[in-house]
Amino acid sequence: MIIFDCDGVLVDSESVYIATELAHLADVGVHYDRAPYVRRFMGLAPARWRAELAADVHASTGVALPAGFFATLDAAIHDALQDGLRALPGVRDVVAGLGGPRCVASSTPRSQLAWKLRHAGLDDLFEPHVYSADLVDRGKPAPDLFLHAAADMGVAPSACVVVEDSPNGVRAGVAAGMRVIGFAGAGHCLDGHGAMLAAAGATAVVTRVEDLRAAVDGPLDDPSPDVGAAAPQERPGEAAHP
Repeated sequence: MIIFDCDGVLVDSESVYIATELAHLADVGVHYDRAPYVRRFMGLAPARWRAELAADVHASTGVALPAGFFATLDAAIHDALQDGLRALPGVRDVVAGLGGPRCVASSTPRSQLAWKLRHAGLDDLFEPHVYSADLVDRGKPAPDLFLHAAADMGVAPSACVVVEDSPNGVRAGVAAGMRVIGFAGAGHCLDGHGAMLAAAGATAVVTRVEDLRAAVDGPLDDPSPDVGAAAPQERPGEAAHP
């Protein structure tokens, strides 16, 4: 069975998330360098991300985030996604061509996850096998969501392959006892992103959607960010969402 993350694997939304998040944090006087932000927060379930971000900001600045910060941020992200959310080019054909059962397992809340898949025209490829962190007590990097998806579909964890674009998502798949492919082909994946995924435990890292089939068919010998095309170059203002 193949388990796909959503953001940054099926839909190219991570750049929208991070550009908006970092801008709103800067507006309240909190400045993050992109790479540490991605390494620390990307892939976390929303509740954990909010709690850890708030604690991190308070610890580093001595000042709490303003009341209503996350509500304002959520509204801004919603507006940005309405205009900017797209399926990754070619991903529909690749997913449809893969044999065996498949599902989506994402940190995104269930209602938002369903909307993203519909908006991107991918929902028919996965329904009803769409799993959100809402279904488990612990989100990524804990293995609970992936184990829940495997159990619900009656597949042993050792027979599952996870496709993830975040270090925390990779860690979750590894902890679940699954083989993990790191995907570093979306717009937010700058230089060094593939190396982060390999360091987190991905057995292969691909930078093109077209290379997912070969990676799913069997482990590659070199879990490096050079599998497939060269890693995308840096695009100012773009990054990855937790």
